[in-house]
Amino acid sequence: MLKQAASSPQQPLEGNCLTTAMGILPHGDVEKALQLSLSLDIPFWPQLPGVSFYEDMYAQASEHFPGIELDLERREIHFSLERFYQELEQYLLHWEDESYFRLSPQYSAVYHRFLEKELSAYPYIRGQSIGPVSFGMKIQDRERRPMIYFDEVREIIFDFFARKLQAQYRDLQKIHPQPFVWVDEPGLEMLFMSYTGYTSEKASADYRAFLKNFPGPRGVHLCGNPDWSFLLNLDLDILSLDVLARGYIFSRYREEVRSFLDRGAIISWGITPTLTEEYLEENLQSMIERIEELWGYLEQGGIPREQLLRQAWFAPARCCLINTDREKTVELSFQLLKEVAAHFKKEL
Repeated sequence: MLKQAASSPQQPLEGNCLTTAMGILPHGDVEKALQLSLSLDIPFWPQLPGVSFYEDMYAQASEHFPGIELDLERREIHFSLERFYQELEQYLLHWEDESYFRLSPQYSAVYHRFLEKELSAYPYIRGQSIGPVSFGMKIQDRERRPMIYFDEVREIIFDFFARKLQAQYRDLQKIHPQPFVWVDEPGLEMLFMSYTGYTSEKASADYRAFLKNFPGPRGVHLCGNPDWSFLLNLDLDILSLDVLARGYIFSRYREEVRSFLDRGAIISWGITPTLTEEYLEENLQSMIERIEELWGYLEQGGIPREQLLRQAWFAPARCCLINTDREKTVELSFQLLKEVAAHFKKEL
């Protein structure tokens, strides 16, 4: 059985309005993407699907998962239950081999370059992966059945991702004393739609078990609109979300947010737009006002402003790969992000 990971980080996480961002970038130049990441307070290794299909966050995470079929020409991923059983023995043979679960250079053009960087000056460094629920719901067999619907497969999915995260965390731990890894979970939004064949009750139980094997600080990022009570009541250390689009709804869960912060957790406020049309409608003042509105409502509910500041990170609102100017707007969003964070850092 998989050993349970430590339930808490080596040191409590500090918020202090530090900047970070989601992993996916539109860049085709690896070094340029790394430079952008390293310009933030908490750098990360970027995922670059424009460089290779292997860099797609689903394809990237699929390395060595039994039953996966990658179609590089069509840029598609499929699952075969028959192939799953054929390859399961090979997976079990590597059950305790951590190197089997590491990201190979083929599946990430950036990861190993990031590990070679001098990163000691940063307070934290971050890795990421697509999460088990999103992976299991997104990837389907040829009959369009999500792989997470198969009970025997679902058990392996959660085990597999725990091992992938542990291997990545230990890689990062070798080069920095305070690393963390978070999972992208856009699929969590789908759990609360009536048509899903994987219930929120089952997901809650599975996820709580999964988090016990989550290495270091436990972080979840998503851009959608799930049941926020579900996430805020999980044993998370970091919740990253798109407050530009979802902040009004999120802030209405005032009691859950207060309990989340009282446990010492961090909220990463995704605020600056990365879509060109949205970016052109915003500026520094409008971003500050948006945060002030959200925080003002939370303060009215008894959450001290000092606590919000001390347990806040700032990030772009979401990833964006569809702009016609490729990376230009995203880079402008990162610059605006640093200006927003600098404004609030003055209060610390």
